[in-house]
Amino acid sequence: MQHCEPDTLIQNPTGTPVVAAVTVNADARSVWNIVGNFAGFPVFIPALSHIEMTGTGVRSVRKKLFKDGNVVIEQLNSHDDQGMVMTWSLIYTSLNIGNLWARMEVVEQGPNQSLATWTIIGEPYKGTPEDLPAFQTFLQGFADGAMANVKQMFA
Repeated sequence: MQHCEPDTLIQNPTGTPVVAAVTVNADARSVWNIVGNFAGFPVFIPALSHIEMTGTGVRSVRKKLFKDGNVVIEQLNSHDDQGMVMTWSLIYTSLNIGNLWARMEVVEQGPNQSLATWTIIGEPYKGTPEDLPAFQTFLQGFADGAMANVKQMFA
């Protein structure tokens, strides 16, 4: 009998984190109700057509369908509603993204002000090390745009 080793395509990515942080003029709980809703990202990412969920809570999977036809499938790794932090990992995408891990956190900054931070660590699926800066710029632009929309919602 041949010995078999388990394998997986999902690895934690390595590399420089992309961080998009915004100070929002609202209490942390109100902001968390938006960015902490794993199924609710179309509210602040206009490029999304809609999200299809499978399951609820940790281990649930979301299929993000973009208006341009791209698809992203991600699994929720952790969700701490009290601590207002969650993490997720990429399972599949039609975009040039290999392994990707992300974290969303909201921290109270005082009365009616909070800090929302989206951290992404990702790797391109195809390409050379020379492609990495453009890839990081793409992720940064996407996250910055989304978080700017969150800030605007409470402006």
